[in-house]
Amino acid sequence: MNKVSSEHRKNMNLAIKGMIVPVLREQGFKGSFPHFRRKNEKNIDLVTFQFNRWGGSFVVELAICPLEGVTMHWGEEIPPNKVTAHDVNKRLRLGAVSEEEDGIWFTYENSKTQKDFEQVASDVLGLLNTSDRNWISMLLK
Repeated sequence: MNKVSSEHRKNMNLAIKGMIVPVLREQGFKGSFPHFRRKNEKNIDLVTFQFNRWGGSFVVELAICPLEGVTMHWGEEIPPNKVTAHDVNKRLRLGAVSEEEDGIWFTYENSKTQKDFEQVASDVLGLLNTSDRNWISMLLK
């Protein structure tokens, strides 16, 4: 990653942490950036921010898992307080209507000002319906 992209990534992280993470916390999500989880009555909601390895964009992955966490196919148990969307096979990217779709890659590579990065974060917030505790479960039916 070059200096410009690492500076962009730092600014994008700040916008996410300043605008999206507080909303996730208000709605009961725990964890630390980029992985968040919220226990519901029947499952755990999972939200993970996955950045493009080449820089400039990210997707938001959504998943659910049982209240007890998950057991990987090789037998490793991931407890409820450590599980992430990457530990679950069935997941959906924010903005996709099915698992087969790529979802929205939120692009920040052309952002110049903090306001530009905040606009990208605002676009994500506009699609996150996490105030509805059944929203992720309904998407993954």
